[in-house]
Amino acid sequence: MKLALNIFLFLFALLTFGKNSFSLTDYKIKIICKKEKKETICIKNLLEKRSYLQKGKKIEIPVLPYKGN
Repeated sequence: MKLALNIFLFLFALLTFGKNSFSLTDYKIKIICKKEKKETICIKNLLEKRSYLQKGKKIEIPVLPYKGN
């Protein structure tokens, strides 16, 4: 019974959230790139990465270390 419940919940979550994509909108990209020195290059790069994600291609995401107190 517990196995059947787990399988049902897994399939439900997979079917519900499987095709949703939360990519950046043009407005959010402009807000993010206002802080950069070269705003046009930043916008171009983010738009390119967004199109790659929508096509299903892999992109490289840099990981920045956390700066503590």
